[in-house]
Amino acid sequence: MKITIEPLEIEAHLDTVHAWVTHPRSAYWMMLDASVDDVAEEHARIARHPHHDAWLGRVDGEPAFLVETYDPARSELGGIVGLPELAPGDLGMHVLVAPAAGEPTTGFTTRIFRAVMRHCFADPGVRRVVVEPDVRNLPIRRKNTDAGFVELREVDLGEKTAMLSVCTREMFAAAHLRPENLRIAHRHLVAKAIAEFSHERMIAPVAVDGGADDAWELQGPSTTYVFTARRFMLDHWVVDPASIVRRGEEGEEAEVDAQAFVAEFAPALGIPATLLPTYLEELAATIASSCWKLEHQALTAADLVEADHQSVEGAMSEGHPAFVANNGRIGFDIDDHARWAPETSNDLSLLWVAVAREQSHLALGRGEDEQRLYAAELGEATLARFAAKLRSLELDPDGFRYVPVHPWQWRHKLAVTFATDVAARRIVLVGEGEDAHRPQQSIRTYFNTSRPERHYVKTALSIQNMGFMRGLSPAYMAATPVINDWVADLVEGDAELKERGFGVLRELASVGWTGDVFHALPDPSPYRKMIAALWRESPVPRLAEGERCATMAALLHRDASGASYAAELVRASGLPAREWVRAYLDAYLRPLVHCLMAYDLAFMPHGENLVMVLQDHVPVRMFMKDIGEEVAVMGDLPLPEEVARIRGEFPDDVKALAVHTDIFDGVLRYVAAILDDDGVLPETEFWAQARACIVDHAADHPELADAAARYDFLRPRFRHSCLNRLQLRNTLQMVDITDQAESLMFAGTLANPVA
Repeated sequence: MKITIEPLEIEAHLDTVHAWVTHPRSAYWMMLDASVDDVAEEHARIARHPHHDAWLGRVDGEPAFLVETYDPARSELGGIVGLPELAPGDLGMHVLVAPAAGEPTTGFTTRIFRAVMRHCFADPGVRRVVVEPDVRNLPIRRKNTDAGFVELREVDLGEKTAMLSVCTREMFAAAHLRPENLRIAHRHLVAKAIAEFSHERMIAPVAVDGGADDAWELQGPSTTYVFTARRFMLDHWVVDPASIVRRGEEGEEAEVDAQAFVAEFAPALGIPATLLPTYLEELAATIASSCWKLEHQALTAADLVEADHQSVEGAMSEGHPAFVANNGRIGFDIDDHARWAPETSNDLSLLWVAVAREQSHLALGRGEDEQRLYAAELGEATLARFAAKLRSLELDPDGFRYVPVHPWQWRHKLAVTFATDVAARRIVLVGEGEDAHRPQQSIRTYFNTSRPERHYVKTALSIQNMGFMRGLSPAYMAATPVINDWVADLVEGDAELKERGFGVLRELASVGWTGDVFHALPDPSPYRKMIAALWRESPVPRLAEGERCATMAALLHRDASGASYAAELVRASGLPAREWVRAYLDAYLRPLVHCLMAYDLAFMPHGENLVMVLQDHVPVRMFMKDIGEEVAVMGDLPLPEEVARIRGEFPDDVKALAVHTDIFDGVLRYVAAILDDDGVLPETEFWAQARACIVDHAADHPELADAAARYDFLRPRFRHSCLNRLQLRNTLQMVDITDQAESLMFAGTLANPVA
């Protein structure tokens, strides 16, 4: 459900508000006998008060709740002598949820309460929210404490005895860390761990003797796990989290605990003892992220079908589908998570630093110009403000370039690790940009919500997440724009790709500073990847009327009730599921197969690297992104010298893994299982459509027959390349990005579902 809060216009909603406050369920508002005129006069008084405001809350566009905010120091609380608990930065709050017309919806009031708290803390000047419910109102007191409030003491307000309670930003940020959420998060993560580690053949559950067909048992060194699961093609497991029972050596039942699971199975999983604590920390952060989503995210899968790009982006329940620890974000504190994690859907203002021109590098794609880039992204007024800041320090603006910086990166890295450079004014903080940006699932990439037609911005963010420190290398990115130009030209010049509407979102400019002491050292290190950024095209200007877009990773999303976004899209489209799947595969699988067969060109096509274009809820075309770091030419196609680094040497049996592993195993096995599990389309029919997609492409392109034979996408089996094995082997740097093929780890073969 979509919750919005707006200033109350009492004239337009007087009858509705009167009905709410005089309903028997609203007894604690003490207006049961109020007339319509009484309610009008009360809200006229609020409107006249300079420190008291009334707000109307809507759910899915319909009025659903009433909010009042006020300055406690200027209220009846402030008039009480000897009330030392009030402090500057306090904001008082009342909330009234409309009486339910029918059966109450589970979690409805909680979701509204969380939205009201976010509304209160949206004002950066608010340090605490203060409430004073009637001491007899036990349900609302429980809502308060669940949201992070601490009850201080009873206060006599004359007409009632109130329970004075306060909630700081930090308390609210940590309110999701509750036992109820933790139990669900643990079960979800252990179910995923069993599924993915079994898929990668690091552990081996066995069927329960005499049990149901879906009953399994996993024996560990000290505990036994019994659970139910379905097994799909590609040795894909779907474990029911609610079914998991963990028993100790004496058969006693124990709590399901994801960290305990990994710690127990660590030898079998191949985690080095020195890195196990780091991986357990990433697991804890992943669990905390799950708890936050369980507590706060309100949109259902059905809601997302009609939602905009960024609503879908922020609602996704899962990070990378294969990695068990996929939301590590080591370096973020709890307040950082509440402000900047993608699932919070909060906007941020990027900071901008000026760096010495002779110690920086700016790479521009074709048709781009430095001044035009900055003017388009910042605007002339902001550029003038930045220049004035430099002149006030007696610095020449012409001697500097501007680099966007995440606020966390400035506070934790630039202002500390590079303090000497800041003091010497080789790095100058010139201020915030005017636009609001929203973190994407990839966490260091931001969408411009103020002006969606402007570019994505990607910045260095020195947190540890999913096997990598999320920095950006100025040296490595110097070739990024020209690589993107080359790939875009190839894609745009190909008739097959053009017919499919397949395109790339170019990374058209990169900037980085290299004047620090770390760049003067002989050996590379993460310290060289802390001050850099790039700009990537937005898909918004390329959408036609009636089209919307969504990150392809959303197809794997399930909401809190377990409903699937992919299944809801199929239903909303009105198409037979088989036709919907074929449209999706023609937009996704076929162009990538064509790039391999025609050019030996491989992308990294996981869900976060593609943006789906949807028309009438059907994927009709795709935009590929993250080109500079994750594209490879695996043959002898002529390349310009400046993009030669993308050529890779790969064994023949590895080349086809660009489809078999990256698409079949990395994406489609999840989509196929979701649609089958939800009764939308049997997986056999899904994979039949995938085979038909490949076969039809080959029939349409007889000139590529030699390539089709070489890649042999329909072979009976293919090598089983494993991702968690990579992360578990080295949680600090999963692969060498300059030689990814040598980093691959295999576990036998998988039966090809399109064979």
